[in-house]
Amino acid sequence: MNAPIDTRRRRTLQIGAGLALASSLPLTAFAQKKYDSGVTDTEIKIGNLNPYSGPASAYGVCGKSMAAYFGALNAKGGVNGRKINFLTLDDAYNPAKSVEQTRKLVEQDEVLLMFASLGTSQNIAVQRYLNAKKVPQLFVNTGATRFGDPKAFPWTMGWQPTYQAEGRLYAKHILQTQPNAKIGVLMQNDDFGKDYFKGLNDGLGDKAKAMIVQHQTYEVSDPTIDSQMVSLKSAGCDVFVSITTPKFAAQAIRKAAELGWKPTQYLVSVSQSMNSVLKPAGFENAVGVISSTYLLTPSDPMAAGSKDVPEYLEGMKKYFPDGNPDDSLNAIGWGVAATMAQVLRQCGDELTRDNVMKQAANLDFKAPMLYPGIEVKTGADDFYPIDKKILQRFNGKGYEAMGAPMAG
Repeated sequence: MNAPIDTRRRRTLQIGAGLALASSLPLTAFAQKKYDSGVTDTEIKIGNLNPYSGPASAYGVCGKSMAAYFGALNAKGGVNGRKINFLTLDDAYNPAKSVEQTRKLVEQDEVLLMFASLGTSQNIAVQRYLNAKKVPQLFVNTGATRFGDPKAFPWTMGWQPTYQAEGRLYAKHILQTQPNAKIGVLMQNDDFGKDYFKGLNDGLGDKAKAMIVQHQTYEVSDPTIDSQMVSLKSAGCDVFVSITTPKFAAQAIRKAAELGWKPTQYLVSVSQSMNSVLKPAGFENAVGVISSTYLLTPSDPMAAGSKDVPEYLEGMKKYFPDGNPDDSLNAIGWGVAATMAQVLRQCGDELTRDNVMKQAANLDFKAPMLYPGIEVKTGADDFYPIDKKILQRFNGKGYEAMGAPMAG
């Protein structure tokens, strides 16, 4: 009679011990994995558009450096055991093509999110579509101000400092150093150009109308901007603000030299690349050009001792050997890809679109290749991850910092 009783007691003890063990384990041990489109136990698919062809093809290196970062990350096991499947397509800097390619990535390839697609008009063209479908449009590769409005577009977030803030920085510097300047502006005639121009005007305040004596525009399909540059020189401008993409930025610097026109030149940061802009313009012609940055490149004296730089150089050498590590466009690609990885890391096993946006709006992160003193920070009502820059001047060999990081 005793054996059955002992057996029951042993079973009771075993069950009790099992319950005690279960109660001691963290709740995450029993948390169910939650996935949306593009996610499995081994993979996370993310979509991206870059102009690998067309008038802004110089920006194509951004996509290649992002791919290099993900290649290096995947070699180390990916994010929480999942490899990043980075699907990057060419939209040729054409908004109509951006719509077509974005729909393909979302509806056919079923990516979890769109990440760091390049261009202002290009991202505007798909913004309402992505928000209507509740697909994250994260860290768009443009500084247009409209990409940081969580009330109007809760599924869209920028990454880099805004164009308007940068324009205000240049205005502030002009007022401090040349308060009686005659300013000439060359501007790409689209949303990208208009956003920068608004910042410049806002920064100059009530002096804007008097100080801006010549305002020239060009279309991205134009072959050259020679006639605009002649008009700017003829107006007697002693300050030149170049709101241009790489092809036209290089043309403007070279044409100013050919004309013997030597104004103080301000060049928007999206075209500060030594490899894609200053080299074809002629380094000797670019001496003195003022721009701004939030990025660190290996040749910058401030890079000495940085733990990020060796990893960046190693990853670029292995996964994008043709890329120039000192090209700021490559530093952008590397840093923004690292920020994307951080968001996915914070998501854990809840890789839903809702949680992706929740984590993107909860960042306090020092992304690699950001300038010392600049970090990525977001909040539920703050969709502008980076808000500081430094002014810098080209000395013929590289850029020199002109002070500490500051907000625009």
